[in-house]
Amino acid sequence: MKPFLAAIALMLPLLAACGDANQRLVNNDEYGDWRNGRARNRPQGASAGLVVFGVDKDREAREAAAAGTGLSVNAYLWRATLDTLSFMPLASADPFGGTIITDWYTPPGSGGERFRAQAYVLGRQLRSDGVRVQVFRQSLDRGQWVDSPVSTATNSEMEDKVLARARELRSQSAAR
Repeated sequence: MKPFLAAIALMLPLLAACGDANQRLVNNDEYGDWRNGRARNRPQGASAGLVVFGVDKDREAREAAAAGTGLSVNAYLWRATLDTLSFMPLASADPFGGTIITDWYTPPGSGGERFRAQAYVLGRQLRSDGVRVQVFRQSLDRGQWVDSPVSTATNSEMEDKVLARARELRSQSAAR
């Protein structure tokens, strides 16, 4: 039985290659229709008109282009957050997740403490609750950096600065 199966396994590729040599594609089109002598037009890519699992990628792409940005967060809040935290070295920025993380920053003349910040842009609308900023502080204690408390007012002040800058950017944009 095994030799018979082996022979069939060897013959299948040979039989598949034995097609009609006269069948050819019109205009060398990969999707040519040789039966009627004309090429078929097939939609390709996102514009194929097919919606899979309720997601129309073509419509999403059109909406993103109409919004004028590829960001998943509000562009004014994003830019304002970057501007506000620009005095600190940037460690990480994710415009699609809306996260900005700075590296440690030591203010001039203050060698005994350092700060870092994490900012989160929370949505696509320019709203007062659309941004969260957390500031972290460490103090130098006997050669070791030790976490120190930061006033909650510091976080609120940073958020207010971001929102003020975002309003300024929006008004500059509208004036053009």
